[in-house]
Amino acid sequence: MEKSLVKKWFMIHTYSGYEKKVKTDLEQKIETLGLSNIVTKVLVPEEETIEERRGKKKVISRKLFPGYVMLEMEATREESGDGINFRVDSDAWYVVRNTNGVTGFVGVGSDPIPMEDDEVENIFSVIGYKNDEDEKAIKEVIKVDYEVGDYVKLLSEGFENQEGKVAEIDMEHRKVKVMMEMFGRMTPIEVDLNSVEKA
Repeated sequence: MEKSLVKKWFMIHTYSGYEKKVKTDLEQKIETLGLSNIVTKVLVPEEETIEERRGKKKVISRKLFPGYVMLEMEATREESGDGINFRVDSDAWYVVRNTNGVTGFVGVGSDPIPMEDDEVENIFSVIGYKNDEDEKAIKEVIKVDYEVGDYVKLLSEGFENQEGKVAEIDMEHRKVKVMMEMFGRMTPIEVDLNSVEKA
């Protein structure tokens, strides 16, 4: 049987709403008990987006998996004729398992099963997490409260308080095309997304 030490990501199940508390408690316990070489990272997978409403930007965090926390842990990889198994350090397992709010590891019975590398990569790309450095990219998502066909009031100079009908919304270039009556006929004008509001 071949054995080697590897770092793998595991999912633990928590009570919903306790994810951040579990993360904080775990990090403190791991630090106090000197297990930080075994449990190397604790992460609540959250997607951060910037929403723009009425010209104001706000960062919104949304849990990707409510009731779950990710841990990077050292595990012993055992390869034999029966396949590959991963065993986690029993002290670390005990500490994690007995942290307030944790209901258990995701796995079979009491054996934690590590996440597949591509699963981890997918989650990291969604939440903008870089495994090597702790810097997160925030994706900018613009949400507008109007859609094609809605009547909107223009806020940009020269057209202030005039109304028109939304003909097209171009999120990529952050523009909206509004049909307005000018010189007795409907004319399309293009303005910034945040320079109109629902009439």
